[in-house]
Amino acid sequence: MAHTRIRKFNTRETYPEQQLDNDLCQAVVAGNTVFLRGQIGQDLDTRESVGVGDVAAQAEKAMANVAMLLQECGSELSHICKLTVYLVDVRYREAVYNVVGRWLKGVFPVSTGIVVSALARPEWLVEIDVTAVIPD
Repeated sequence: MAHTRIRKFNTRETYPEQQLDNDLCQAVVAGNTVFLRGQIGQDLDTRESVGVGDVAAQAEKAMANVAMLLQECGSELSHICKLTVYLVDVRYREAVYNVVGRWLKGVFPVSTGIVVSALARPEWLVEIDVTAVIPD
């Protein structure tokens, strides 16, 4: 199966404070399936963190990134099949799920929520991982 990698980057650029050198991308299209990298409150072009200290603002930016990446891959929000939400505090659940629910009204994906001790940077409070399809 052929696949395409969208928005390639190296971790040394994204995490300059860490000693990393991994080649990754924001999305992979394999056949008609789209796999997105977990999205956080970060501008994908500037790598600037957005909404520091505000979990709803971070969720909003993460979902905007999801929408933008899906469009770049030839898909859209309505074709999301699987969603995983990572939170660093269970008390953020309501704020984040209200944002996600607004973006995905009428989509009905399967969803998993996980509380973790930390994400890749201390200012990140939520990460949203998505798998979608490109319709025939």
